Amino acid sequence: MGPGTNNLQVRKINRNRVFRYINSVEKTSMPEIASALRMSTPTVLGVVKELLKEGIVEEVGEFGSTGGRKAKAYAARKDTRYSIGVDLTKNHVGITYTDFTQQAKCHERVYKPFEDTADYFQEVARLIRKFVEENQIDQDKILGMAMAVPGIVDEERGMITASHALGIHGVSLDKWKDYLPYPCKFTNDANAAAIAECAVSDIQGNMLYLLLSNTVGGAARMQTLNGGEGLKPRLYLGDNWRSCEFGHMVIRPEGNRCYCGKIGCLDTYCSALRLAEQTEGNLERFFVEMEEGNEKYRRIFAKYLDDLTIAVDNLRMQFDCRVILGGYVGCYLEPYIHVLQEKMRERDIFGSSGDYVMACRSRKEASALGGAVLVMEEYLESV
Repeated sequence: MGPGTNNLQVRKINRNRVFRYINSVEKTSMPEIASALRMSTPTVLGVVKELLKEGIVEEVGEFGSTGGRKAKAYAARKDTRYSIGVDLTKNHVGITYTDFTQQAKCHERVYKPFEDTADYFQEVARLIRKFVEENQIDQDKILGMAMAVPGIVDEERGMITASHALGIHGVSLDKWKDYLPYPCKFTNDANAAAIAECAVSDIQGNMLYLLLSNTVGGAARMQTLNGGEGLKPRLYLGDNWRSCEFGHMVIRPEGNRCYCGKIGCLDTYCSALRLAEQTEGNLERFFVEMEEGNEKYRRIFAKYLDDLTIAVDNLRMQFDCRVILGGYVGCYLEPYIHVLQEKMRERDIFGSSGDYVMACRSRKEASALGGAVLVMEEYLESV
């Protein structure tokens, strides 16, 4: 604990640590908790009793005897609460939900071109209610929802200041909230996808997330001091909610003009559209035909990786941490990641093997899942 931490704070921190540990394993015992957290048995006993009384932890039998009294087994009741995540894109609506596991329980993607209209959001609300009903999610257990948006979300002012993908600027989020069936948070899609990646991969420490979708974005999760709890990873959002706009990092100063007006932005070279435009917008088909021997596609992909290498090397030099490649393209990169890692090794001035760059593991509705995790994490933090 840090200096100045009072007894009430210590008790709150200990309670959350005990719950988090129980929630992280299939089942555990009080001696195991005390040992793992280096906490006194009376402290653990008091916390577990509280959690049992509140119904978020349950007794699930006993462990085998090791010579003395059998230790009781405890587990978190994972389905105590649910949260819903929604991803809005130019042409689709993605929906998922999660529980204490922070993993996607089910997901759905519906073709629905975006419109900033009452009819559109009424239809989104209908899709959410239908999803909840079809998956038999207990309404009384739903904490709320979060919506991931491909744009700059200013949480302080409650507005989307700009979204090229959706074609909107300066839109108040309050009017959207009025149509939605649950209390709703809003977040940037890359930030949400990074949250999902951390939940799925259990990544510790600093991390950059490079979103390679129809536009290129990003997120940064950095270790920061959190009062008496020491270092804790948090998203870096910037002074104006515009952090990690990696898509507008210039990689070729004499290159293509970007929609933002600059020349040579990463977005013009490494968005998913650069590949999908070869196959009438079907990114999966591009990779399938490339693997079947299409030499033109292989040359295009090799050039794509060259441009991506410049971007990742720049990010590594600036942040000195792992880089996760996500978004639409990131979902297909695992078979080729060794090629990219070798390219990074050749560029690295510090002798790294290049293994700091990795393909994402959260590949199905990552931004929607990140939204659901955002809501769930707020609840888990309060336990």
